[in-house]
Amino acid sequence: MGNREDLLAGARRCLEEKGWARTTIRDITAAAGGVSMAAIGYHFGSREALLNAALIEAIDEWGTETGRTLSGYAEPGATPAEQYEAMWERIIESFTAHRPLWIASFEALLQAEHYPELRQHLARGQAEGRRGLVSILTGVQEDAVDDGVVRTLGAVQLALISGVMTQWLLDPEQVPSAAQVVAGLRAVVGGLDPATG
Repeated sequence: MGNREDLLAGARRCLEEKGWARTTIRDITAAAGGVSMAAIGYHFGSREALLNAALIEAIDEWGTETGRTLSGYAEPGATPAEQYEAMWERIIESFTAHRPLWIASFEALLQAEHYPELRQHLARGQAEGRRGLVSILTGVQEDAVDDGVVRTLGAVQLALISGVMTQWLLDPEQVPSAAQVVAGLRAVVGGLDPATG
């Protein structure tokens, strides 16, 4: 690898181990195998730009992996509720398997307030995530998914994932199980529907 790639790889390691705010230029160059500090300025302009580039790269890979994890979650013959619960089991398992990236995604949200390019990238990623979730939940190809469904089903599913993830990051022992997520949604729907409430 060249210096640029070494710096990106080192920055990613630092993001996972120390987080965005606590990573120094020295940390990055050490993790990059001793690449000079001047190389950061040459290739990226600043520590912040390098960390943002590494964060974008990591989140892109995480998004792709999450899509692979969630697709194909349905067991043949399972009811829609069982399929949905199985999907939630995979989501919750991914919190443990990819904790550093979930934390990095939260840090990215905070940094996006100060870096428009990062903000735009994350907004595009959310839009793709909403559409992808609708595709997974409905079985409709992403390019054929209705925009209205993306703004309803996709947005709500993404909000649920973000909310459960936040709870898991703070207190993994108290996070709802997949079955409890489904039961909670049933309770909400039952409370909103006069016919069932």
